[in-house]
Amino acid sequence: MKPPIRYLYTGGQGEIEVKRSRFIATLAPVTTEDEAAAFIEQQKKRYWDARHNCSAFVIGANAELTRCSDDGEPPHTAGRPMLDLLLGEEVRDVCVVVTRYFGGILLGTGGLTRAYRDAVKEGLDNCVIAEKRQAVPVTVRADYTASGRIAYRVAEAGYPIVNTVYEDEVTYSLLIPEEDCAGFRSAVADASQGKAFWEAGDPVWYSLVGGETIF
Repeated sequence: MKPPIRYLYTGGQGEIEVKRSRFIATLAPVTTEDEAAAFIEQQKKRYWDARHNCSAFVIGANAELTRCSDDGEPPHTAGRPMLDLLLGEEVRDVCVVVTRYFGGILLGTGGLTRAYRDAVKEGLDNCVIAEKRQAVPVTVRADYTASGRIAYRVAEAGYPIVNTVYEDEVTYSLLIPEEDCAGFRSAVADASQGKAFWEAGDPVWYSLVGGETIF
């Protein structure tokens, strides 16, 4: 089973002030380079009167595509620290633009690096970051007596319940980590004395956001 992937689900914005310079970080979810380029251009138009609009983005589960821009700041003082922060936080499918309104006081290379990095961190704190996990979709159907015991096992393990249907029997649609399937199937058999219906599909990716399962 592949490890979870952290990705930007909902964008946001954060702002810090350093020696009268304003650093405004705006983040958005992106999945292609074209989407990232369009977002960067949008922010440049939005903050057309700012001294700098520096940017960075990370796309792909394994950060296959990364880019960054200092937009006129001294080399490696803006875009690279921004990108390094995103990579360090292991956030994927994300683009950030940090807008700087110059406050009249030079910060030096070290000060700029910290300011751009801290601005991105502030922006991330105001975003929703989700995790994509891989699991096996499982359908379990059992009588009402066994279903109570099965539901207890599901709650105890914390497996996501996609759907529950109450008819003559109870049918659960669940997401089970592949490594847990054999053990859970055995537990279902014990709970139902071998009478429960069990069906497993191919592994899928899903996220849990606000209690909702998203595929």
